[in-house]
Amino acid sequence: MIGRIRGLLVEKTPGHALVECSGLGYEIDIPYTTFFHLPEAGQEVTLHTHFAVREDAQSLYGFAARLDRNLFRLLIKVNGVGPKLAIGILSGLDAQQFIRCVEARDANALVKLPGVGKKTAERLLIEMTDRIGQLEGQFLPFAPGSAAGSDTTSAVPVGPDPREEAEAALIALGYKPQEAAKAISKVAEPEMSSEALIRLALRNMIPAG
Repeated sequence: MIGRIRGLLVEKTPGHALVECSGLGYEIDIPYTTFFHLPEAGQEVTLHTHFAVREDAQSLYGFAARLDRNLFRLLIKVNGVGPKLAIGILSGLDAQQFIRCVEARDANALVKLPGVGKKTAERLLIEMTDRIGQLEGQFLPFAPGSAAGSDTTSAVPVGPDPREEAEAALIALGYKPQEAAKAISKVAEPEMSSEALIRLALRNMIPAG
């Protein structure tokens, strides 16, 4: 089991990170809540990881916070929730927000997440109510260079078109193109980075509760 990786962040895109450690490059799937806390490429990063082995694939999932990783491990034990859906859930809600939804029995916030229908939301509330007690006392140590608590709305854009990049990221997460475009247009301001656009769009689409 690979539980943690510390190394050089070579590349980062919404949903993915490439980390070099001891001469090896690890391709890691990450939720957007972790993407927002990654440092710039070329800097050191630490990710808490979960290694999943299937007959047809081996996948490594990474999280800036140990609490998010541990919640991911609980989510994939829920009937009907696989790693892809668990990553989608943690892309819209970090662990603390998800825990608040469960404690408040807030199914409406959960069904706003791509791939989570009414039945899945109800199943999550039922099965996770007893499990979130395993997360008590844990904390959220983010990677160095993180932008926790900051919207970075004045960040310099990275890439050819931050709005297109942000829309593509939301579509990849499971939102319809029209929903993604509308969400981005509501929050877009001049010189905003794709990271800031995604963060604010998700915040508007999925209330913190």
